[in-house]
This record gives sequence, C-alpha cells and structure tokens, in this order.
Amino acid sequence: MIGTVLCYVLLPAARLLQALRDAFSTCQKNVLLAKSPSTQIEGVFAATTGRSVPEEQEALLQQWLEEEVGNLPASESLPAARKVSVTLTSAWLEGSELLMTSLSDLNTSPEVTQCADQQLSELNTLASSELQDHAVAELARLPAEETVTVAGSAPWAAVVPQTDHQTAGCDGVNVEVLNDDPAVLAWSLACDAETVPPLLPAQPIQDAVPFYPVPTEVPYHEILWRDWEDLSVQPCVLEQVSKNTSVFEFRVMSYNILAQDLVEQGLDLYVHCHPDILSWNYRLPNLLQEIQHWDPDVLCLQEVQENHYWEQLEPTFKEMGFACFYKRRTGTKTDGCAVCYKHSRFQLISLSPVEYFRPGLDILNRDNVGLVLLLQPVLPEDLGLKAVSPLCVANTHVLFNPRRGDIKLAQVALLLAEIDKIARTTEGSYYPVILCGDLNSVPDSPLYKFIRNGELSYHGMPAWKVVSGQEDFSQQLYPRKLLAPLWPSSLGVTDKCQYVTLCQPKKPGRREYSRDFLLQFRFCDVACERPPQLVLLEGVTDAKPVASAREHSAVTAILKRHNSLSFLGKQYLFVCRCSGVIQHGLNLTSVYSHFLPHRGRPEVTTMPMGLGATVDYIFYSAEPVENKAGECSSRRLYKDGALKLLGRLSLLSEDVLLMANGLPNPFCSSDHLCLLASFGLEISSL
Repeated sequence: MIGTVLCYVLLPAARLLQALRDAFSTCQKNVLLAKSPSTQIEGVFAATTGRSVPEEQEALLQQWLEEEVGNLPASESLPAARKVSVTLTSAWLEGSELLMTSLSDLNTSPEVTQCADQQLSELNTLASSELQDHAVAELARLPAEETVTVAGSAPWAAVVPQTDHQTAGCDGVNVEVLNDDPAVLAWSLACDAETVPPLLPAQPIQDAVPFYPVPTEVPYHEILWRDWEDLSVQPCVLEQVSKNTSVFEFRVMSYNILAQDLVEQGLDLYVHCHPDILSWNYRLPNLLQEIQHWDPDVLCLQEVQENHYWEQLEPTFKEMGFACFYKRRTGTKTDGCAVCYKHSRFQLISLSPVEYFRPGLDILNRDNVGLVLLLQPVLPEDLGLKAVSPLCVANTHVLFNPRRGDIKLAQVALLLAEIDKIARTTEGSYYPVILCGDLNSVPDSPLYKFIRNGELSYHGMPAWKVVSGQEDFSQQLYPRKLLAPLWPSSLGVTDKCQYVTLCQPKKPGRREYSRDFLLQFRFCDVACERPPQLVLLEGVTDAKPVASAREHSAVTAILKRHNSLSFLGKQYLFVCRCSGVIQHGLNLTSVYSHFLPHRGRPEVTTMPMGLGATVDYIFYSAEPVENKAGECSSRRLYKDGALKLLGRLSLLSEDVLLMANGLPNPFCSSDHLCLLASFGLEISSL
C-alpha cells in the first residue's frame, strides 16, 4: 500500500487527491482489521454517530473481512500496521468517520488537510528503496515535455532529457519550475568569469503532491560559447609583423540581424521558437548587447529594417561612437544594409551605395543592394610622421533564391566592379579591401570560388549549381543554364568586373571615328568570322553576313590606309565577352577556414529549417602565392600582405546549435551568427 501511495505522487492533482483518500481509507481499514476482532470492527461501524449503515457499505465491509484477514501475514503486516495505527488512531478521525466521509467533506475538512502531510511523511519513511526505485521508474515514463506555467509568463515547452528525478518531503508544496527565459547572459560576463544563470523562485501548484524535478534549463551561454582565436601568435604572422614594428589594429563585425518584417512574413521557418523570443522588444536588447560586448570598430549589418534603423539602431549606435550609413532595398522591401564605423578610428573618404536592380534586365531584376565605403584610418598623434593606407569596406546581401544563381553572380560582379572603382589607386593597384555580407552561397559553390580564386568559367553551368549547397536541383529535366554573355554590354561592366569607362580610358590624341565610318567595316573578315567559343544559336549566331565585291574591296582599302584595327575594339570586346569566363583582380581570401578541425565538422553561420550552412563571410585582401613546381591546383593560395589577419571569433558546428534548439534561441536573437575578425594595417613612415 505504501508503494501505491508513492506511485500516486506522480499522478495529476485531481486524480492524486482521490487516490490518496482511497489509500488512506484502505490503510485505516487494514489497521482496524489487524488490531480488533471481527465483532469489534462491526460494532465500530455500526455505532457511527447519527448515521445508518447502508446495505452497500455492509456488503463492502463483509468483503473486506473475508479478503484481508487471510492476506495479512503475522510476521510482516502486523508490525507495520501497528506503527501506522498509532498515528492514525490519535491524529486522524475515528475509523467510521474516515470511511463514511464524502469527498466534499474531505475537501473542506481542516483536520484532514492538516494531518495529510504528517501521514504522507510517515508513509514515505516506511517506504523501501525498492519502492522508491519503482516510483522513479514510473516518473521516467512520463512524457518528455511538460507545459509548466509560471506566474506572469506564457507556457513554455521544457525539454526534460534526464531521468534522475528526486522526491522531496511533504511539509509544503514547493515545486521548482523551469526557467522559460534564460535571456542573454554571456555577453555581459567577463571573459574569465563563470556565472550560473539564475533560476526562477519556486512557484506553488494547488492540489499537487510536492516533488522536485531536476532543473533542465539549457545552459545557452555554455553551449554557444565562442572562443577567440588569436592568429597573431602564428609564426608566419609574427614574421610578417616583425618587419614593421607598428600596425593599425581594428575589428570588423558582419552580422545578419534578421529583420522583424521577415520574421512575421515567414513564421513557418521559426516554429521551433517560442513566440516571446521572436518579438523585436526581446531581440533588440540582445543584439545591441552582443554588439557592444564584442566592440567592433567597423560594423556591417544585413537585414536591417528601415524604421528600426532610424528610430532605434542609428541613435543607439551614435551614442556608442559610430558614424552610420544605410541603404534600403529597392522596390517595396523594408530592410537593407548598414555600415557603421567609429569616427574616433576612421574618417570617411567616399561612399557609394549599390543598387543591383536594372530595369529591363532579367539578370538584374531583384531589389538587393550593397554599400562600398573608403575609410581613412586615424592614427594617434604621438606616432609623428606616419601614414597608413586607406581601407575599402563593402557590405552586401545578395539574392536568396537557390534557383537563380545567375542573378547572384551578376550581383556580385556588379559589387566587385564598384569595389574596383573605389579601391583602385592612381597607380593602378588597390587599397586593402574587406568584403562582408550574406552571400547566400556555401563555401564549395562556384560563386564562392569565383570570389576567392578570381575566375569562374560559367558557360553551360546550371544556375542552381552556382549556389550549390542551398538546394540540389540536379534531378530537374530542364534546368536553367548559364549562357555567355551573362549580362549585356549595355550594363557597362566587362567580364573582368570593371566598368568600361575605367578599364578603357581614353588616350590623349586618340582618333575619333564616326558611326558611318565604322559601318564600312561591318563586312570585314573579322566581323564575318564567328568566334569558336560563341554559342551556336540557330538564326542568331549561325548567319554569316555576305558582302558584295565592291564593299569588300572598300574595306580592304580602308584597312590598308589606316593600318590600324584600334577602332574594332568593340568587336574584339564582344568576342572576349562571349568566352563564358569572368574574372576580377582584387585577390580576396576568407577570414574563416569553414571547418572546425578540433571537432571534425564544418562551420555554420545559419540554420534554416534545422540544417546548418555557411552563407556569411568576411573576405579581405591578401597576396597570392605561386604554387610550387609540379603542383596543379585550382585553389589559389594567399599570404597576408599590408592587411594582416590577427584574430577571429570562432564559429560553431551544426550539432552544437542543435543542442541549443537552433537559431534563433533565447541566447542568440538572430537566425545567423555574427562574424568577427581583428586586422592589422601596416603603418609606414612618410
């Protein structure tokens, strides 16, 4: 019977109270059977004050007498029953009162309520270890998720991974509930301090037998803890830094902060999140606290909602010492990109917003944007006659659609052309460049390889493959393929990702040719020869113009007279652009290696629908290294040049984020992780 009472501890409150009353009634009956002869028991029940014994109760009593007397061994049951009977006969009501009292009387009886805790305490004392183990096993069979309601908060689904539960004493109802709002803790912690997140105070639950479940609050600040990787201690970096005694150190952060409008438009993507942690009022303090904790000098943000930027973010960033610039996406979109820098560390030289939308071009018909800034580092006055190179910082968020890799490639090419214009020096070289953003492409994609290796042969490539890793559309019967040229010449961007006016400057004294003059060469041999790499399209590129003998002789005469083919530059440019290869000369490499060697898993920066992927990057200028003799590799090797990578904030793997219920969670208030890197820019003497 005692084991039965312990197991009843696990039942809901309403059923629990009913079960306890039945158990105590049985206990009282067993005591009376053990201590008194049959006639005495019958007399006690018959002598109930003011009450007549119904026939049903007499039949039940007779059944008890027949079944229980033979089932009570003298060596085991009687001693236990005598111990319990001492308390029952002294503290509880008379046996007749207990057995005949209705449930409503028990609910309102102060005597029963006052004595219930004492009875249950003695029953727990008599329980054997085997019965306690049985109770624990029964508790383990309960559902893994229970909804616990905390006063003043919404219900929270608490995950219960452990089964080592404990029962507590019965002096009072004191149930320890789970903390449904761990909030952000680690950003405010010192790097070497270890703080345990506070637990909510115990909350009483009416009509429940008290027990203490094991606290199961997810230690977010421990699971999602990210280490700072100091790369300045590596021998290759030390050797390079030792040549120049001083460098201008600064930190750059790239962060997709998840626009609130996009959250509300795609709630299906965040069904794993409690609604409270998706609200902007909850997420904004977390985001600001995280940014303030890492204290970057340059901040590149994506998915910044316009009204939140002007009303909340920009005023806050200005108080933190930032100068801010914002570019909203074109069309009806409400979010955009922002670049902020500390005016105590940098001064603005030039600013260039980039809009990828071009009316009438299918390859550029989306509303994504970017920002390109040229900043001048501010050196301390005590350095004297020292100089440091300007720094070009670019930030963008390209199209997400996994099927339209052609649009992504054109957007990146347009951004690189803008960087080429801003970062190019008068000597033809480039200032150091840092490119941040959400590129919606994974590290093994052709788009990533194009940025890092500086070249991509795209002709005939399926459009989805340019963003390989987001989705696999290889099973499509008729996938969209990229054809050369990827964009028309009217865009004014060459296949080297340069603006035409920049890559072909006018030379002094260069001859000017009229349209009528150039039309005379439309039937020359160069114009009538189809380039071998040009795609053969029936009715388009298979037709060869036929010139009359008179026109052909006129062209030949003109060529001999001018002895120059410079005016055919447009024709040669057309032939070059039809090769299906695009290039750039910025020599960019990634801050991150995209692999965690100590865990043997890839890094991830986001987890859409529970699947980890890397789509956020920080690229920076480096110097290419020639491959060794005999080595043939399509991956370009780099070493640090004037801009040196000194450190970075480590990323996490997919399994770690799954332990924290993915992104966003109560600790990280975006569906992306922030990227942070420390750089050193060489300081030279004037």
